[in-house]
Amino acid sequence: MTPIEAAIAQTPGLGSPVVTTPNQPGVLMTFRNPLNYSAVWSLQQEFHAERLLGNREDTLMLLQHLPVYTAGRRTRPVHLHPEVASSGDLGIPVVKVNRGGSVTYHGPGQLVAYPILALSRYARGAKAYVHMLEEVLIRTLRGWDIHGYRVARAPGIWSRDRQGEAKIASIGARIDRGITLHGFALNVTNDLVPFSRIVPCGLEGCRMTSMAQIRQTSVSVHVVAEELAKTFSTVFHVEWTHASLEAS
Repeated sequence: MTPIEAAIAQTPGLGSPVVTTPNQPGVLMTFRNPLNYSAVWSLQQEFHAERLLGNREDTLMLLQHLPVYTAGRRTRPVHLHPEVASSGDLGIPVVKVNRGGSVTYHGPGQLVAYPILALSRYARGAKAYVHMLEEVLIRTLRGWDIHGYRVARAPGIWSRDRQGEAKIASIGARIDRGITLHGFALNVTNDLVPFSRIVPCGLEGCRMTSMAQIRQTSVSVHVVAEELAKTFSTVFHVEWTHASLEAS
């Protein structure tokens, strides 16, 4: 068990209508340094099992990943360029995951959110849940004067930069026995080049952008994470207990 895992182990535990309830208790976990995907996936599974047994409060993990491509259930061979499919000279691993959607890229400078929630507390179904996640992203972007919007049949958030319309945030969720897994990724200041080697989210012609690209200035991932956590709290009616842990 790594120092992070040991520390975490000690932490207490719309389409369709949204469930309106008083504020629920929740645990917010933030990590300053980029983390390996497989280690975080192990933590997600651990937290999911604990939440299913009622041994953990609803939890939101906010973090950055070391470079990785994740391939969801809808990924097709044509969605990955040959050099990505073989991991060739890029040295970026491709990990198959059980979330919805196709392939995407994660790396430093991108804010990734993994909510581990008892869904019935917040929304009546997957569509309503995704709508709420999109709302969190739209409101967060608004704080940086970025207009984010939905596109029909393309979950995630889109915006416009100097080159036109592009996707700025991707959503890929899973609901297992009523508890959510996976989540969404918001491009803040990350390198966009790796996206050019895949068909992002399986959408032909999809171009990716970032907050830094749109604003043409540096944007702090950690500041965005703080504001997104507040916005998530407002949209989902969760009152956070903070558990900020340094990666080592």
